[in-house]
Amino acid sequence: MSQENNKMKNSTMQRGPMGGGHGMMPITKAKDFKGSIAKLMGYLGKHKWTILFVWVLAIFSTVFNILGPKILGQATDELFKGIMSQIAGTGSINFGKIGEIISWMIGLYGVSAVFSYLQGFVMSAVTAKVTFKLRNDISDKM
Repeated sequence: MSQENNKMKNSTMQRGPMGGGHGMMPITKAKDFKGSIAKLMGYLGKHKWTILFVWVLAIFSTVFNILGPKILGQATDELFKGIMSQIAGTGSINFGKIGEIISWMIGLYGVSAVFSYLQGFVMSAVTAKVTFKLRNDISDKM
Protein backbone atom coordinates (compact mmCIF):
# COMPACT_ATOMS: atom_id res chain seq x y z
CA MET A 1 0.00 0.00 0.00
CA SER A 2 2.85 2.35 0.84
CA GLN A 3 4.56 1.80 -2.52
CA GLU A 4 1.29 2.48 -4.32
CA ASN A 5 0.86 5.79 -2.46
CA ASN A 6 4.43 6.82 -3.32
CA LYS A 7 3.85 6.05 -7.00
CA MET A 8 0.62 8.05 -6.93
CA LYS A 9 2.31 11.03 -5.22
CA ASN A 10 5.19 10.98 -7.71
CA SER A 11 2.92 10.77 -10.73
CA THR A 12 0.71 13.62 -9.45
CA MET A 13 3.71 15.78 -8.70
CA GLN A 14 4.98 15.33 -12.23
CA ARG A 15 1.63 16.02 -13.83
CA GLY A 16 1.11 19.41 -12.24
CA PRO A 17 -1.10 20.94 -9.57
CA MET A 18 -4.39 20.29 -11.38
CA GLY A 19 -3.53 16.71 -12.34
CA GLY A 20 -3.45 17.55 -16.04
CA GLY A 21 -1.40 15.67 -18.57
CA HIS A 22 1.04 18.54 -19.14
CA GLY A 23 4.07 18.13 -16.94
CA MET A 24 5.71 21.10 -15.30
CA MET A 25 9.08 22.03 -16.75
CA PRO A 26 12.05 21.46 -14.47
CA ILE A 27 13.57 24.65 -13.13
CA THR A 28 16.91 25.43 -14.72
CA LYS A 29 19.27 28.07 -13.48
CA ALA A 30 21.38 30.29 -15.68
CA LYS A 31 24.87 28.92 -16.19
CA ASP A 32 26.45 32.35 -16.25
CA PHE A 33 24.17 34.70 -14.31
CA LYS A 34 26.75 37.47 -13.99
CA GLY A 35 27.48 37.33 -17.70
CA SER A 36 23.78 37.53 -18.51
CA ILE A 37 23.35 40.55 -16.24
CA ALA A 38 26.42 42.17 -17.81
CA LYS A 39 24.94 41.69 -21.29
CA LEU A 40 21.61 43.11 -20.14
CA MET A 41 23.41 46.11 -18.65
CA GLY A 42 25.10 46.54 -22.02
CA TYR A 43 21.69 46.83 -23.65
CA LEU A 44 20.45 49.18 -20.94
CA GLY A 45 23.66 51.24 -20.98
CA LYS A 46 22.58 52.99 -24.16
CA HIS A 47 19.58 54.30 -22.23
CA LYS A 48 21.36 55.26 -19.00
CA TRP A 49 20.38 58.93 -19.16
CA THR A 50 16.77 58.06 -19.83
CA ILE A 51 16.77 55.60 -16.93
CA LEU A 52 18.34 58.26 -14.69
CA PHE A 53 15.56 60.63 -15.78
CA VAL A 54 13.00 57.94 -14.83
CA TRP A 55 14.62 57.67 -11.39
CA VAL A 56 14.31 61.43 -10.92
CA LEU A 57 10.65 61.27 -11.95
CA ALA A 58 10.08 58.44 -9.47
CA ILE A 59 11.74 60.43 -6.67
CA PHE A 60 9.61 63.51 -7.40
CA SER A 61 6.46 61.41 -7.58
CA THR A 62 7.26 59.81 -4.23
CA VAL A 63 8.12 63.11 -2.56
CA PHE A 64 4.86 64.73 -3.68
CA ASN A 65 2.96 61.63 -2.62
CA ILE A 66 4.55 61.78 0.85
CA LEU A 67 3.75 65.49 1.25
CA GLY A 68 0.01 64.91 0.67
CA PRO A 69 -0.78 63.47 4.12
CA LYS A 70 1.26 66.23 5.79
CA ILE A 71 -0.91 68.82 4.04
CA LEU A 72 -4.03 66.85 4.99
CA GLY A 73 -2.82 66.99 8.60
CA GLN A 74 -2.84 70.80 8.40
CA ALA A 75 -6.47 70.70 7.23
CA THR A 76 -7.35 68.37 10.11
CA ASP A 77 -5.60 70.69 12.58
CA GLU A 78 -7.51 73.68 11.20
CA LEU A 79 -10.81 71.80 11.47
CA PHE A 80 -10.02 70.73 15.05
CA LYS A 81 -9.08 74.30 15.98
CA GLY A 82 -12.36 75.58 14.55
CA ILE A 83 -14.45 72.96 16.36
CA MET A 84 -12.70 73.71 19.65
CA SER A 85 -13.31 77.46 19.21
CA GLN A 86 -16.98 76.77 18.46
CA ILE A 87 -17.26 74.70 21.63
CA ALA A 88 -15.57 77.47 23.61
CA GLY A 89 -17.84 80.04 21.91
CA THR A 90 -14.91 82.14 20.64
CA GLY A 91 -15.03 81.49 16.91
CA SER A 92 -15.99 79.17 14.09
CA ILE A 93 -14.51 76.81 11.55
CA ASN A 94 -12.49 78.57 8.83
CA PHE A 95 -13.75 76.65 5.80
CA GLY A 96 -11.92 79.03 3.46
CA LYS A 97 -8.54 78.04 4.87
CA ILE A 98 -9.51 74.36 4.90
CA GLY A 99 -10.56 74.61 1.24
CA GLU A 100 -7.23 76.28 0.40
CA ILE A 101 -5.28 73.54 2.17
CA ILE A 102 -7.28 70.81 0.42
CA SER A 103 -6.70 72.56 -2.92
CA TRP A 104 -2.95 72.43 -2.27
CA MET A 105 -3.26 68.75 -1.38
CA ILE A 106 -5.17 67.97 -4.57
CA GLY A 107 -2.54 69.88 -6.54
CA LEU A 108 0.28 67.89 -4.92
CA TYR A 109 -1.44 64.59 -5.67
CA GLY A 110 -2.05 65.77 -9.23
CA VAL A 111 1.63 66.64 -9.71
CA SER A 112 2.58 63.28 -8.20
CA ALA A 113 0.26 61.50 -10.63
CA VAL A 114 1.78 63.39 -13.58
CA PHE A 115 5.31 62.42 -12.52
CA SER A 116 4.21 58.82 -12.01
CA TYR A 117 2.55 58.73 -15.45
CA LEU A 118 5.63 60.22 -17.13
CA GLN A 119 7.81 57.68 -15.34
CA GLY A 120 5.72 54.80 -16.65
CA PHE A 121 5.50 56.29 -20.15
CA VAL A 122 9.25 56.87 -20.50
CA MET A 123 10.15 53.52 -18.96
CA SER A 124 7.76 51.65 -21.26
CA ALA A 125 9.46 53.31 -24.23
CA VAL A 126 12.88 52.19 -22.97
CA THR A 127 11.53 48.68 -22.37
CA ALA A 128 10.11 48.52 -25.89
CA LYS A 129 13.41 49.66 -27.44
CA VAL A 130 15.49 47.18 -25.42
CA THR A 131 13.08 44.35 -26.18
CA PHE A 132 13.16 45.21 -29.89
CA LYS A 133 16.97 45.20 -29.88
CA LEU A 134 17.10 41.89 -27.99
CA ARG A 135 14.65 40.26 -30.40
CA ASN A 136 16.57 41.54 -33.42
CA ASP A 137 19.85 40.25 -32.03
CA ILE A 138 18.31 36.85 -31.30
CA SER A 139 16.82 36.76 -34.80
CA ASP A 140 20.17 37.70 -36.37
CA LYS A 141 21.93 35.02 -34.33
CA MET A 142 19.51 32.32 -35.46
